[in-house]
Amino acid sequence: MTTLSGPSAASARAQLLELCAHPPERWSGSTGPLTSAADARPAAVLVLFGVLDATPSTAIDTSVARDLDVLLLRRASTLTDHAGQVAFPGGRIDATDEGPVDAALREAAEETGLDRAGVEPLGTLPPLPLAVSNHLVTPVPAWWQRPTPVVAVDQAETFDVYRVPVADLLHPANRGSTVRARGARTWHAPAFVVGELTVWGFTAIVLDRMFDALGWTQPWDPDRSIDLPS
Repeated sequence: MTTLSGPSAASARAQLLELCAHPPERWSGSTGPLTSAADARPAAVLVLFGVLDATPSTAIDTSVARDLDVLLLRRASTLTDHAGQVAFPGGRIDATDEGPVDAALREAAEETGLDRAGVEPLGTLPPLPLAVSNHLVTPVPAWWQRPTPVVAVDQAETFDVYRVPVADLLHPANRGSTVRARGARTWHAPAFVVGELTVWGFTAIVLDRMFDALGWTQPWDPDRSIDLPS
């Protein structure tokens, strides 16, 4: 497929490979300190990029190809942790998993129905703490070599699945910050609004850090306030 503007999808894959091979020395950002790092539960998320086979971004000035996308889902509103949030596919690393890559692929297949045989893991990034549920989460960047249909396999866990154009996430008009108070401390964190989706919390932090490290970020206003979904 021919990309519509900006760098090609192939160059995006190469940049992701380089990021995994040489991640930043300080992979900053979290949703707060863990209760106990020793007791943190290991987890992994699949940060899956690919080339859209549907409607690409309409962004004109973009640092990435307009048909580059990332896979996201909305968690069911009835879940105990992170209910209703937009997130990457993923979950806890089980004893039967062969590390974070295997866990991320397994969870993504269970949640979205994708064929993991068509997904190329590109490596891992340093784990980040997810304070609210006391997890230590390893992002697993991957490339969708052979895209397959995705759906919300179990709506008790996943409300819907989305392939979101990366150019839309990067557009300055779709970016801002959320403000949350926890005790005496106030947390400011990046957020994205694309159509009906508000991406915030851990998922937005990972995307924000990756976009910066990849050199994809366009100037945006961190003082612009984005309200959290009710």
